Amino acid sequence: MKPIKNLVFDIGQVLVRLRPQPLLSLFAAHGYVPQDLPDVVTRVGLHEYEAGRFDGEELLSRLIALAPQPPPRAAVRAAWLDLFEPIEAMLEFARRARGPYRTFLLSNVGDLHWLELNRVYGLHTLTDASLPSYTTGFVKPQLEIYALAERRFALEPAATVFIDDRADNVAAAQACGWRAVQHHDVAGTFAALRALGIDNL
Repeated sequence: MKPIKNLVFDIGQVLVRLRPQPLLSLFAAHGYVPQDLPDVVTRVGLHEYEAGRFDGEELLSRLIALAPQPPPRAAVRAAWLDLFEPIEAMLEFARRARGPYRTFLLSNVGDLHWLELNRVYGLHTLTDASLPSYTTGFVKPQLEIYALAERRFALEPAATVFIDDRADNVAAAQACGWRAVQHHDVAGTFAALRALGIDNL
């Protein structure tokens, strides 16, 4: 088994967790009661946005249009940006891992959240390099985005571990020859990484 040289992190639900209640409450106050956050993002075409097919201003317009009584644009922007809270143990692990390993971010993310997460958490300084999906034209689990990451980061698949919360994204990485861990919780992820020979947890 090749030793691990590269760690590739997803962002959402791995380094930060979703906290959708402020956004859902804003919609409810303006006459739209979504089932959950997936209901919202499906209606606005989030995957197309995260693939860079339209920008954050268009996304905000689509979000506003969901409510019968349109909420103020500034309020929608603030609620959309306030969707996350840190998973401190995973952020700290990513910081520690940089140096012993080559570390990267590969995430389905649009321009608004990418800028905000960088502002709040300094993601651009957390790892050696990043590949946000909105700059690529693809989203996980499309195999093209993994191939692009391989070229961009000079990854050797067998020496690379990918950490993501979604089973389909993990399976796509494995189909590309990467090793991969599905993140459910910090303890489980650390145990899986130790099994792969990563011990500075």
